[in-house]
Amino acid sequence: MTTAINTAIRRRRIPRLVPVLFTATIFLSASLLFFVQPLFTKIVLPYIGGAPAVWTTAMLFFQTILIAGYLYAHLSTKYLPVSAQVGLHLLLWAMALIFLPLSIQSGWQFDPDTPVALQTLSLFALGVGMPFAVLSANAPLIQSWYAKSDGPSADDPYFLYGASNLGSLSALLAFPLVAEPLFGATQIGWGWAAGFVALGGFLALSGLATRKGHAAVTSSAPLAENPTPRDYAWWLLLAFIPSSLMLSVTSTISTDIGSFPLVWVLPLSLYLLTFVLCFTNRPWVGAKLLNGVFVLSLAIFAMVLTGVKLGSVTIPLTVALLLSFLVIAMKAHQTLYDARPAQNNLTIFYVTMSVGGALGGLFNAILAPNLFADLHEARITVILAATLLFVGTGRLRLGDLGKGVLAAALIIAPVAAYGVLPGDLGIETLVGVMGAVFITTLVMARHKPLIGFIATLAVLGIGGQLTRGQSVFKDRSFFGTHVVRDLENTRIYKNGTTVHGAQRRSELNNDARPTPLYYYHPDGPMAQVMTSVTGKAAANVGVVGLGVGSLSCYGEPGQRWQFYEIDAMVDRVARDPLLFTFMSQCAPDAPTHIGDARVVLDQQTSARFDILVIDAYSSDAVPVHLTTNQALHLYRNRIKPGGIIMFHISNRYYDISRPLGRSAKDLGLSALIQTYRGATTDPTNSPSTVVIMSDHAASLTPFRVDARWSVLQSDAGRIWTDDYANLLSILD
Repeated sequence: MTTAINTAIRRRRIPRLVPVLFTATIFLSASLLFFVQPLFTKIVLPYIGGAPAVWTTAMLFFQTILIAGYLYAHLSTKYLPVSAQVGLHLLLWAMALIFLPLSIQSGWQFDPDTPVALQTLSLFALGVGMPFAVLSANAPLIQSWYAKSDGPSADDPYFLYGASNLGSLSALLAFPLVAEPLFGATQIGWGWAAGFVALGGFLALSGLATRKGHAAVTSSAPLAENPTPRDYAWWLLLAFIPSSLMLSVTSTISTDIGSFPLVWVLPLSLYLLTFVLCFTNRPWVGAKLLNGVFVLSLAIFAMVLTGVKLGSVTIPLTVALLLSFLVIAMKAHQTLYDARPAQNNLTIFYVTMSVGGALGGLFNAILAPNLFADLHEARITVILAATLLFVGTGRLRLGDLGKGVLAAALIIAPVAAYGVLPGDLGIETLVGVMGAVFITTLVMARHKPLIGFIATLAVLGIGGQLTRGQSVFKDRSFFGTHVVRDLENTRIYKNGTTVHGAQRRSELNNDARPTPLYYYHPDGPMAQVMTSVTGKAAANVGVVGLGVGSLSCYGEPGQRWQFYEIDAMVDRVARDPLLFTFMSQCAPDAPTHIGDARVVLDQQTSARFDILVIDAYSSDAVPVHLTTNQALHLYRNRIKPGGIIMFHISNRYYDISRPLGRSAKDLGLSALIQTYRGATTDPTNSPSTVVIMSDHAASLTPFRVDARWSVLQSDAGRIWTDDYANLLSILD
């Protein structure tokens, strides 16, 4: 009798531990999944180069493998018994151990004749493909196993997806905030490998709990057991909207509101947070409140996407945009959760979700840059998001159509009147009036979705018209938007938020040698170096980062100049004499080597420069792989004895002189720095910060005696290498 009672007690206790076990397993798996993405990309970076294409290609790889993992989980749970599922998955986990610790195969070398994307995909496939595939299948597979266990709520295991995304969010934030500042990539890789080994034990225990479970497979989910094609299309749309909008937010913040390295972490973190908040039986935000702030978020998004800056303070706008994205993503994911199928269709639901998310990435990363010259994908996605206004509203009323058209007319009226009204009323003021009318319309018509939808269409429709005609040239490459614009007497070239060069319009239509402006102004530190005795005597000059070729007009007869530029469109703009004449007038025969500068310079083993300029710190981003000890060692090998390496490191957020000072001391290089204040009376004479280095101290003597230059001292911090670099440590 006592034995029977004890057995019954144990049976009651075991189910209570089952959700703890499965939650811990799926949390660990998701953490490893999101941790390995930046980790392996960091490992690959020095081999391929620091182009944005590396990260984008990595995302394409991860999204593709994620779909494959979800599909494997679906087929496994559909056609195999539980014991076979567990055995097969543990076998695949054991096979993945062969790839640990994560590394690049020895002897691998970059092939300039093979597409970079193909080489990147092959590196990821051979280096992390198998472990990532195992991890990607775990979320739906573990939930399916739990549905067959004796755990509480086994008939509705979707709560585990919230735990999965909490693990993803934790890992995403932990990598840049904890792991990178403290450890190198090698150490992080060993820690990740230990976590992957531990995961095998959790998977085995979860599988054992599943085999011993006796839960019924009946479902209390509200939808029919067999999803219809309409259900699949709805899931795809609801997964597509937040994925695409997340990438659009990243592009908008970095391009239109203010460029900031690592800015992608914030939208991605909020994206994952919405899964945590929404994929639960107890929603964190009530439906009524969510619908109200959703309307306001649509208004904020639509106004920001008009293309006109609504103020000079960017931080509040950035916060407003991020919070608006959070609300819209929550609305989409809450709707997606409410539309979930019964648990026996759980795996195909997640396959569909992953495809929808991947389509969002495909649209933003591949299709949009080739289809649009501007960031129109954000406007399109917000229009799709506005369709969520119709969820649960029933039949539409024809009378609301006329009211919506009237509201749209009132919204557009201020901008339509621009140019007719007397006085010098700025476009920002008119857009502000339009925004006030728009927000008022949405609030008043929050229970009439058709009116709100038409009003949103009106705002987004005129967004592209507000800046039309201001650009001399506008196009888009894989690396961002390119705009050439005339501002009074100056023509400027902007890539993102950074001015890459400018020319006086009076110098465009004649044969005069153009005057470098902004960072390259004749009074600035870069010009000081190029016009010095050392600069004039240089026979070979290399420039990493072309811009519009401003520096070339400091060239002397007989000098050989070479440029290194990752974006072919930049070279196209710089060499078009109808846009700028620096290259055509000053260096028409100077070659431009297209590709990542570090990769190209590494291949040019015979190249030797008297002056090597590193001017690739654009849009306040820090190309870490161009700033490490290994990079500086390469630069030193590419200059002649006594040659000069010049770094242009102007930046609003980071003090790049710190890692440069550390490496200069470690490599035995003499280094000077100048922080130039520019001229407040001349907007074309910009402030700039420049560092110069040489392996011969005597080469810097002419600058050392100039009071504008000072010795760059090492701050004794940790040296940046390809294995270790901590961006947060140099926040200025």
